[in-house]
Formats: sequence, structure tokens, C-alpha cells
Amino acid sequence: MFDKHLFVCYNARMISEEKLQILTAAAKYDVSCSSSGSDRKNEGGIGNGYASGCCHSFTPDGRCISLLKILFSNDCSYDCKYCVNRRSADVPRATATPEEICELVMDFYKRNYIEGLFLSSAVFRSPDATMERLVATVKKLRLECGFHGYIHLKGIPRADEALVREAALYADRMSYNIELPTERSLRLLAPQKDRESLLVPMRRLQNEKIAFREEKRKGHFLPAGQTTQLIVGASPEPDGVILRLSQALYRANGLKRVYYSSYIPVVHDSLLPEVPAGELREHRLYQADWLLRFYGFQAEELVGDGGNLPLEMDPKCAWALAHPQFFPVEVNRAPLEALLRVPGVGARSAYKILEARRYASLDFSHLQKMRVVLKRARHFITANGKFYGEKRENRVRALLTERPMSEQLSLFSAPHTAISALTGEL
Repeated sequence: MFDKHLFVCYNARMISEEKLQILTAAAKYDVSCSSSGSDRKNEGGIGNGYASGCCHSFTPDGRCISLLKILFSNDCSYDCKYCVNRRSADVPRATATPEEICELVMDFYKRNYIEGLFLSSAVFRSPDATMERLVATVKKLRLECGFHGYIHLKGIPRADEALVREAALYADRMSYNIELPTERSLRLLAPQKDRESLLVPMRRLQNEKIAFREEKRKGHFLPAGQTTQLIVGASPEPDGVILRLSQALYRANGLKRVYYSSYIPVVHDSLLPEVPAGELREHRLYQADWLLRFYGFQAEELVGDGGNLPLEMDPKCAWALAHPQFFPVEVNRAPLEALLRVPGVGARSAYKILEARRYASLDFSHLQKMRVVLKRARHFITANGKFYGEKRENRVRALLTERPMSEQLSLFSAPHTAISALTGEL
């Protein structure tokens, strides 16, 4: 429940607590804004955390900011099988007004509860009618309320192109959720949607953003870019299909992020699985996605012809074990591309190695100070020709296989240094 003191009504236009409960709870399954997922309640301290209603996002400089996460309406005319707000679902319905959303955002912002807004909506009445209301809301926030905080706005598939373009002039970020990775699954589980209705506006926005920048027009046009969301496990596609789609979206549409949401059976339907997909599979997809964006990997390298990522170890370790011909890597001579593929060597560590070896020959003690994860990296590198890893592949595989969480926690009860690990004591 929300803290009632949080919603003191200053005038008749302030949104009701009941409507707010419905619209914030209905928004919590959209993960494309880095939701906090907290359920802490204020017990005499400062601040509140909720599982729905407020979420966290991150700015380019690494700051964490709080966003009000809400739907404009959950009264949907679509009947997507997996959606808690689908037309046939028996749930309380509510629709806000632009004035109510603006009042809420400004009141929360002045109280320092939030630093921005994540605004989405079900498709009520028609795509154009919904998009018109969303545009009216963000336009009012910017022009009448003078709000210059962060706004993430959901695009509505099949809405008029002019409305979408206008929305991009006032929002910092927009997103069209693809949800399912193939056209076949969309037809089966979300019959009112299709790939083109999602991909075409994304391409148009990207082209418009490029033209806006090249022509040096005044103002802003999606300065924070676009994102999308894919549901993992609601349809039978393996990880390989999901990652190849993500790779294509990054290359063709310039997306900032693809978010992965593991399927949770919140509604019953004979076409849907009865068990959740599991958070570990979602976690592995995020790890692989990171490798695609920052480490020079291709989707085909990580999942072959279209299988699933291994659950027992992270995808970078799995790739290294499958390609022993590239290892060990000598850290004093290897190019950046080779260092980035070493398990335990992150992007920052790789750049530190390149800089440091200009002045001295590096050994394992230097790598330890650079925070290289030697527990993994030692099996794939040499430093000044010295190798402290395990040579037997089955032994390396056993060491790199992640233990159950209960066993991982026990590691903290017996601290050890990285040097002892290098001598085989780990």
C-alpha cells in the first residue's frame, strides 16, 4: 500500500489514491526502465521504497535517479495472452487525464520524491487516441508546467507518424516493446500486434534523430535514444533467436538497450507455459547482451546455431572453454580485442592493462591491483610467460561452474587473497 501522507490532495484535479494504485501496479511488469523492485516501508526514517510505483534508472554519468512509473490507462482494447491488462482479464480499470499526471509529477518532483517520469499506457479506444493523450501529457509537462526532468515515454504501435514524431520532441527516451521474438509468436499470443507495427516507428525515429543531429536543429529529439523489451520464456524461441534479434536491433535501429523479462504466469491461458522461465536464464541473456555491446562478440559465437546459453556458467567463460586455441593470452603483448575475451578481464581492466604495460612489464601482482578477477582469468592468461592456471580442461570447467547461491555465500566466511589462488590453493 502507498503511504497516504504521500498523496495529500491540493485540489480536485489531483489523482485519487485508488486510481493511482491501479495504474502504478499495472505498470510494474514493464522492465525497460530498470525497476527497483523494493518493498521497504517507511518506519520512521526518510524515504519509501515500493515494488511498484517508483523505479530507478541510470544517467550516462552513472547517477541513479528515481522515476515515477505509471500507466496512463490500463483499459486495453488488445487481448495479448500474456498481459495482465488484456481486454479479457477481470481486473480493476482506470484511466488518468493529462492534468492528473502532470499534477502528480510536479507535486512529487517538488517534494524530491522523483527525478523523472516513466509513462506508458494500454491501448484504449484506438492507437491514435492513446498516443494523443500521451503527447498532450508530456507537452503540458514541458510547456505549461516547465518540467525539465527525465521523461521516458512508451510509443503506441500503429499510432499516426506525426504524433510519434511530436512525442519525440518532448520525451528524453521512447520505447516500443517487441515482447516476442518472432512474427509467429506475435500472431499466436498478441494477434493485434505485428513486427512491422513495432519496427517501422523505431526505424523512423532513429532516422529522424540522425537527421536532427546532422542538420543541427534547435531543441531536443530523443536525447536518450530508444529501448525495447523482450519476454523470455512465454514462447518457445531459444536464446539464439533472441540474441540475434537484439543484435540486429542494435545495429539497424541504434537501440540503447534491450531489456529481457523472464516470463511469469500472472494470467492463465492454454497457449502459455504454466511455469516461470526463471531469473537465471534472464541473467544469462543480460550477460550475453553486455558481450554484444561492449566486448566485440557476435550472437552466433555465443549460442551457435540457435540453442540456449549454458546456465551453469556465464557466456564468456563458456565461449573461452569452447575455444582453447585462443588461450593462454600473454597480457604484456595481447591486443585489446584478445584481452576483452579473457574471462575475468572487464573492459576497464583491459584498458588499464594497455596503459600500464607501456611503462612496465606486468605480472600477476599488478593484475590483482587492477581488480582483474584472477579466480577466472588465471586459467586463460600468462604474465611474463608465467602461467598459474589449471591445465586440465575438466578441472577448469569444474572451477568455473557457478555454485548454488547457498554455497556461494559460504565463500565470504573464509577470505583468501588472489595470490593464494594463483598458486593453486583455491
